[in-house]
Amino acid sequence: MIRTSVVPGGSFRVGVYQPEYEVVNLRQNDHTLNLGKFKDGTVLVNEANFVTGDVQVKSTKTIYEIRNPFPFRGCTYIDSSWAANRSKNLQSIRLSPSPRGSFVKTLGKHLSGETIDSIFQDLPRSLQLSVAQTSDDPEELILLAKMCCKIVFDVNGQPQGLEYTTNVNKPVVSIGDFELFETVANNPYLPDAYKEVMVLRPGVQGKSEIVGDYVCEDVEIFEYLRGNSYIPWGHFAANFAHNSIRYRIHDLSLQDMRGVRHLYYQRTFVVLAGKLGLASPVKGRQYSVTELEELRLAIVAAVAKTVPEKIATLWGWNFGYDFSGSGYRLHASHQMIHQQYAMVPESVQTVNGEEYTAFSCGDMVADTVEQYHDAYGTDFFEDYLTAIRTNSRVDQGVGERSLVVWEDENVLLFVPKAQVSQWELQLMVTANGNQEPIGNIIEAGNAVRASLDKGLLIAQQTLAALGAELVTTIEFSKRLGERNGQRLLYSLLPKLPWSMGAFSEAQSRYICGHYPEDFASACRMAFVDFSRKL
Repeated sequence: MIRTSVVPGGSFRVGVYQPEYEVVNLRQNDHTLNLGKFKDGTVLVNEANFVTGDVQVKSTKTIYEIRNPFPFRGCTYIDSSWAANRSKNLQSIRLSPSPRGSFVKTLGKHLSGETIDSIFQDLPRSLQLSVAQTSDDPEELILLAKMCCKIVFDVNGQPQGLEYTTNVNKPVVSIGDFELFETVANNPYLPDAYKEVMVLRPGVQGKSEIVGDYVCEDVEIFEYLRGNSYIPWGHFAANFAHNSIRYRIHDLSLQDMRGVRHLYYQRTFVVLAGKLGLASPVKGRQYSVTELEELRLAIVAAVAKTVPEKIATLWGWNFGYDFSGSGYRLHASHQMIHQQYAMVPESVQTVNGEEYTAFSCGDMVADTVEQYHDAYGTDFFEDYLTAIRTNSRVDQGVGERSLVVWEDENVLLFVPKAQVSQWELQLMVTANGNQEPIGNIIEAGNAVRASLDKGLLIAQQTLAALGAELVTTIEFSKRLGERNGQRLLYSLLPKLPWSMGAFSEAQSRYICGHYPEDFASACRMAFVDFSRKL
């Protein structure tokens, strides 16, 4: 049996709990205490906590259990009492902007300038970190920047670079408090001149080689080689250049998105061409869209004859930075919009010299497709797409039933029936190529790649319009040369203030306070707000 919510013929299986049960009372002692008083002076006592006899629990609400369409992603539970309230008010499915302000300006209402500076520098570190993360006062952030690192200024007081020392013949930047440094530099309200010298200028974060760039009109993006990566075979990062600063989603244009994705497509195709022994005609500049498509078609033709290695792609995007006053970094290492990508080999050797398949998250989708066909004799993605398009509400009530947020002729942006984070969105390629579903970017032509770029931007803008500030996006791709019906899929996973993950999520049990159909409605409403700008 395959543990999926998708049912042959194209529908979702939804479990229902309406629990009624008895709990044996094993308590030995009572601790009846006063909790306080009401306004009229009546004392409130905690008698409800110390009942006599066994406890009878009667169902007061329904809990829905929805296994994820992909078994490896666990199961989602929807509390109907929470979800029903949001159904009545879709405007409640959004976050208020993070509170910001200026600590220095607040002090200035009560104290003199010299006293303020002295207090500010003597603040507990936890408060300094909180100010660095939440301040919207450029002058206050400059003060923090000067406190955590040594900046070189010109005669006009403008930042020109950082001060360095020498350690084992290597230049080392003079940073007194690295976490404070990172948090200040990642604050969008820090003036751009300081952002540039602290974290954006090429070389300030290390010696990673720039092995590609994308230049179009006023957009410039660098491709860094992360040769010493945690990914054993290295990876690349597409970072906006110091002269094209992008910290927030509303700073990001469709041209920007095409640029970072172009570098991903370009690097992938060039690496594959080399492995296939194909000539790579371009060096010392970026490929044009036409040249890149010609190279892709040459790769597809070569793969049709022989597949030297079943390589997979790896692509991801952490958007948003946050750091708590208690010292926990809550998301990405860098707010500046960037995306990372790599290639996953077919196999890896064990310490004993044996070989086994190297890990790729897309392989788990392939396993689902295979297991589903073995169990039901039908195509998983065909049934999944039918289930999405013919969806009925989880609560079987009156209201919107569509899970679709946006689509064009090539891709579908939708709310998954079982979300693995609150507000999860997914983008799936619905187009086919050579009578086969498109399962990776190698199989995706110009039009499909353009649709993916636009769909990812719309997804991020939709989440940003609802107030999401921290979003992780991952790609589930098919391995090169496979013909298994797998479709290319992206998952966008916001982190919400009240839903950062705990023991339930560690067990792959995801708790949701809204119905997916209502979240899709909220997304469509948010999409209307900015769609005219595209």
